This record gives sequence, C-alpha cells and structure tokens, in this order.
Amino acid sequence: MDFELNEQQQEIKRVAHELLAGRQPLSKVREAAEAGRYDQGLERELIELGWVGIAVPEQQGGGGLGMVELAVLAEELGYACAAVPFLGSAAVAAELAAAGEFSSLVGELAAGNLQAAFGPPELLIDGGVAKLAILLGEEEAVLAEEPNLLAVETVDRTRSYATYGGGSETPLGEGSGARLRIAVAAELLGLCQRALELTVEYVKQRKQFDRPVGSFQAVAHRAAEMFRHTESLRSAVYYAAWAADAQPALLGEAAALAAAAAVEGGREVTAAAIQLHGGIGFTWEADLHWLYKRAQADAAVLGPAGRYHAALARQAANRLAAVG
Repeated sequence: MDFELNEQQQEIKRVAHELLAGRQPLSKVREAAEAGRYDQGLERELIELGWVGIAVPEQQGGGGLGMVELAVLAEELGYACAAVPFLGSAAVAAELAAAGEFSSLVGELAAGNLQAAFGPPELLIDGGVAKLAILLGEEEAVLAEEPNLLAVETVDRTRSYATYGGGSETPLGEGSGARLRIAVAAELLGLCQRALELTVEYVKQRKQFDRPVGSFQAVAHRAAEMFRHTESLRSAVYYAAWAADAQPALLGEAAALAAAAAVEGGREVTAAAIQLHGGIGFTWEADLHWLYKRAQADAAVLGPAGRYHAALARQAANRLAAVG
C-alpha cells in the first residue's frame, strides 16, 4: 500500500482543484443555492472530462481508473461545495460497475446520458434530477430503476435531494453500498479541509487585545482538534478507496471506518469553524454555513456513526473468535 497519491492522481487533484476554484468559488455556490439550480455548464464540462465514469472500466465506457481517483474528485468537489450533480451519478456508476451485472446502465451513466441518486430512502443525494437510484440499507444496497422520487428541501440548498416513493427494485447483495459511502466520506473530507483552511486564516488575522485570536490557547486547541479530525478522516478515506481497488476483502471494514470518521469529523470540524469565526460565523453573509449545511446533509446520508462503530466491533469479535 502506497500512502501517497501517485503522479497521475496528483495531477487529477491539481486539475480539479484549479478548475473548481475558477468555476465554483463560494460566491458562485451562493448564487446557485439562492437560485435553486445547479451549474449546468460545469456539469457538462465534468462529463466531457470523463470524470463521471472515472471509476468505470474502459470496456464499459469509463476512464478505467478506480475509487482512489473518484475519492480525489469527490474531495475536491466537497472542498468547493460545488453546486453540480456529480456525486450521485459517479458513485452509482462505480458501485454498479463493481457489481458486474449492469453494463448498459453503467455505460449510460459514464457517458452522462443518465443521472443517478443514492442514499437512504428518506434522503437521496441528487434525487431531484435522477432517473435511477441506489437505496442504502444497513446490510445491503438496492438498485431502483424508474424510481418515483419526491423532491425534498433540506438545510443544504447547494444540492437537490429527494425521498424514495417506489420503483423496480433489485438487491445488490450483502455488503453492497460501500463505494457509495466512501464517496460521501471523501466529499466530507473536502468540506473539512476547506473549513479548516478558512478558520486558520481567520484566527490569524482577527485580533483581540492587539493579539491574533489564534494565539489564545482555547482557540488554538479547537483548531488543533479540527486538524486532527480532518487528517484522521483523510487516512480513513484513502485507505477505504485503496481497499476498494486493491483489497476487496477489506472493503466492508474500511468503508465502515471511513463512514464513522466522516460523520464525526464532518459535523465537528464545520461546527467548530463557525464557532471560531465568532459572531460573523453565524451570519447569512458568511460562506461557512454552506460547508456546515452540506456536511450535515452528508452525515445524514451516511447515518449514525454508532452504527459503523458497532459493525467494526462485530467484525473484530468475529476475527478473534476465528483465531481462538
């Protein structure tokens, strides 16, 4: 296992970061959210770049790369809090490609001809624009074709969500849905990184008693906790993405680890960012609330961290029982 991104992955990250910095600054995210619409021009550009199918094999019309590369893109889209329907289709394409039985659907997704949603039935990411959905359950995921999706409003106005009202369902098997959870965790990593950077910059500049507030011990300790959560999540996300590509036997455990770290870290880091910005952090004019609200929605899609802690405990107990 290599603990660093390789040269190609670093280049993907660089290109995505620069593209989104230019096309989706937080001012544009605000405009899209207040207008209630996605950036369709950016959506087309991501499709033309082949990023929706980045984790789909070439023979199925994709980029022939893997979950690590998809995690890189999801992280950058989270960093930008981009108002674009990417995660639903890209993550569903990766999940169905791994299942190996849905080549026609995978090809349509990779080509940008079909949009997909995923999540628990009560909260589907990109559900407002999807014609295909994967429903996340505790033990397995279910593919819903021609789903009846009902748009629902959430605190996150940068993305469309829906609830599931029925459709033609196909179970995907025990342990399915792991790649979807990794994609959400990677997006939460990007949100945490952006919130951390904005906060560190602010506490270095904001002064009280002629001193930067970041020099006060209480502020420095909270910022250090933000950093700890973010870096712990980074390790968990890329370990899980690596497992999906290289060690599928470890995928279930690795995805549970990433999901637990994402739920806890995403909520804590974005909440701490608002608090450390002081009074301005709570205002509509500040941009932090877009990150906070997206993190809350992502955490709701993943579900309680305790569920993943319990799953990890069961897996550890089973290994001990097998050895002993």
